[in-house]
Amino acid sequence: MGMRWQVAQAAEIRWWQNYLKKKDPVEYRQWKTDYWNNLLEEYALQPKAGESILDAGCGPAGIFMSLDTSQNQVTALDPLLDQYAEHLTVFKEDFYPDVRFVTAPLEQPLDSKYDRIYCLNAINHVADLELCLRTLRDGLKQGGTLILSTDVHRRAWLKPIFKVLPGDILHPQQHSDDEYRELLDQLGFDLLRSDVIKYEYIFEYRMYVLELR
Repeated sequence: MGMRWQVAQAAEIRWWQNYLKKKDPVEYRQWKTDYWNNLLEEYALQPKAGESILDAGCGPAGIFMSLDTSQNQVTALDPLLDQYAEHLTVFKEDFYPDVRFVTAPLEQPLDSKYDRIYCLNAINHVADLELCLRTLRDGLKQGGTLILSTDVHRRAWLKPIFKVLPGDILHPQQHSDDEYRELLDQLGFDLLRSDVIKYEYIFEYRMYVLELR
C-alpha cells in the first residue's frame, strides 16, 4: 500500500473520533440507520429477499446497519474494523450479530460472490482504484448489481492540485465523473443510472448503479 493511503487510513480514525466525540452513540446509530433507510427508499436501492449482499468499505456505520438479515445474507468489509471497535463507541460487532464482518482491504480478493454490492463513499479511500474495482467485479455474480457512490471532481483545474497536495487527505483517489464511467465500462459494467446526491463547489457526490455484463 502506498504512503498516501497509509496516511489517509490513520487520518480516517482521527476523523471519526473527532466527528463522534460529542454525539450520543445510541442516537447516532439510530440517525445513521434512518439515513440509510431513506437512501434505499428514495433511490429504490432495496435488495431483493434472498440476495447475498456485501457492504464494501463499510466503515463503523455502513449500510449493513439497515439491511434485513432475516431476508438476506449480509457481509461487511473494511480494513479498519478492528480499530473502529477499539477506538469508537458507536461500533462493536456484537451490535450486529447476524452480519459477517471481514477486516480486509478492498485490494484483496473477496472470499465469496454476491448478488449485490454496496460500496458507498469508500472507493475514493482506496490505494489502488482499478484493482479495487476489479475486486468488486470479480466478487459479483453474473448479472449482479453494484451500487457505487463517491465524490467526483467538478472542476478539472483543481483535480491535479488535489492529486499532488493533501487538500483532501482522507481520499487518495481524485477523479472526474468521466474517468469513473470510462474505467467502469472498461471493466465490464453496464451503467443503469447515475444520480447526483449532493453538489458542492469542488465535488459532487454521485451514485452509480451498475450491472455486471
